[in-house]
Amino acid sequence: MALVALRNVTKTYPSPDKNGAPVVAIDDVSLDIEQGDVYGIIGYSGAGKSTLVRLVNALEHATSGSIRVDGRELTELPERELRELRLGIGMIFQQFNLFNAKTVQANIAYPLTVAGRPKAEIRARVAELLEFVGLTEKAKAYPDQLSGGQKQRVGIARALATSPRILLADEATSALDPETTQEVLALLKRVNREFGVTIIVITHEMDVIQSLATKVAVMDGGRVIEHGDVFDVFSNPRNPSSQRFVATVVKGVPSPAEIAVLRERHEGRIVTFSFADGDASQAQVFVELSQAGLEFELVYGGINDIQGRAFGHLTLAIRGEDATTDAVLARIAERIEVTEAA
Repeated sequence: MALVALRNVTKTYPSPDKNGAPVVAIDDVSLDIEQGDVYGIIGYSGAGKSTLVRLVNALEHATSGSIRVDGRELTELPERELRELRLGIGMIFQQFNLFNAKTVQANIAYPLTVAGRPKAEIRARVAELLEFVGLTEKAKAYPDQLSGGQKQRVGIARALATSPRILLADEATSALDPETTQEVLALLKRVNREFGVTIIVITHEMDVIQSLATKVAVMDGGRVIEHGDVFDVFSNPRNPSSQRFVATVVKGVPSPAEIAVLRERHEGRIVTFSFADGDASQAQVFVELSQAGLEFELVYGGINDIQGRAFGHLTLAIRGEDATTDAVLARIAERIEVTEAA
């Protein structure tokens, strides 16, 4: 049974115009998130990502459909039981949402204090989490004395205070520079690996999904338009919106406009070779072209790695006799996808 299961979930809001149609934020979404997943939910602004998060932690209620978290139907729980359930769901935010008047240790302790835990238990848990996120020496500092990355580490520690089974990360790295982003992503990987926490990552940054997530759902207009293993979605996106997202981190087959530029800069036939995990390697392709006496140069593309599995597209300008080139490309096309620019 999925840890989080959504079935035909819809969320609408009243129209801002008195006589207008309701605004559909979530449109018939069904999704399963298993225990231990790092599940990325990606989409452009307004796609419905953050609304979906608020439905999962019951900060908002679905208009229709079923939402089950850890086997409990959220749409049927009274508010008292929803409050208890939220203790098992941690949350980290883009702007950190720390209490500026409280120290780092007091910020981390806050959920435990609200939950009425004994003071000795709170002290022990806060000390444990400060060590885990590498901020023991900052225990008595205040948020305005911290860098952005340190603030987010405090946010992660606070979210973990009640030992949740689920962690929701809503644009958690959008306010950080690239280096700090990678540090925070590495910390979230540890949270998943060492504590077994299921993480749901809401983001518009495809490289965050590539670095962190094991599964991904692409949202557009309130609907989930594509979902599956990150490798499968990245290496073979089927929906045009998914393809646009993937193109931000994966160079695919060059567009007609890009091909025109390549032709101006490079002599020869423009050919793209698409590689997926388990296919012939790019080295084998290069050897075969060389052994046939063909000249070639790499002019576009790249190879990506997701959790140890490689895929990508390499576009070459190939020069040589047409008959020889045709024969070599035909042999290679028996093993991998080959696309020649018209």
